[in-house]
Amino acid sequence: MLEVFVCEDNKEQKENFRKIIDNFIIMENLDMKISVVTENPDDIINYVIKNSVSGLYFLDIDLNASINGIQLAAEIRKYDPRGFIVFVTTHAEMSYLTFLYKVEAMDYIIKDNYKNIGDRIYQCIVDAQRKYSAKTTDLQKIFTIKADDRIINIEFQKILFFETSFTIHKVVLHSVNRQIEFYAKMKDIEGELDDSFYRCHKSYIVNKKNIKEININKRRIYMINGEECLISTRMLKGLIK
Repeated sequence: MLEVFVCEDNKEQKENFRKIIDNFIIMENLDMKISVVTENPDDIINYVIKNSVSGLYFLDIDLNASINGIQLAAEIRKYDPRGFIVFVTTHAEMSYLTFLYKVEAMDYIIKDNYKNIGDRIYQCIVDAQRKYSAKTTDLQKIFTIKADDRIINIEFQKILFFETSFTIHKVVLHSVNRQIEFYAKMKDIEGELDDSFYRCHKSYIVNKKNIKEININKRRIYMINGEECLISTRMLKGLIK
């Protein structure tokens, strides 16, 4: 999932950007969410440090904070090197700094032409979603889910485990940052996965790469984010060999 961030110190503009982005995500039914909208650059830095993020960032340059938007972008690059960064600012003369700080801006929107800001933001969202989908297809294996009227792509590396749902004929996918319930059969899911995944229980398929610990006595698997799943006695040997 592509996450969206806004850092803007003007409260009215900040909320306007939030509405523009949120409306477009809903209208186009994108697998995308707004994660942080703030005037404080530390809010975004703390989020990307603590979470595995693929982000689209709309940043003002003059933030009236301890760092400016270009410095914020440089910090973001340390944790989300392939994220999409867009500067929305009145400071056209500062565009050269994006090259100095090597932040590789996707776009540079000037606030003076305010009537066109919505259209430019829409185009950035479309471009970022297209490039993100291409990156995940080219560089990573993905698991595709049809949930309700949405098509959702989850990278294999972000999947913790699959679990049969209490709702008949449904499965719950547990990933590092979300859970998705959808109609499927565990047997069919197994056929779509690679050898990183293991059917550890009749009700669970686990991603071996995201296991933190296995408690043999309790027949429990502890994942990297603290979640747990079960392992049957019969399937234990195949997992720990």
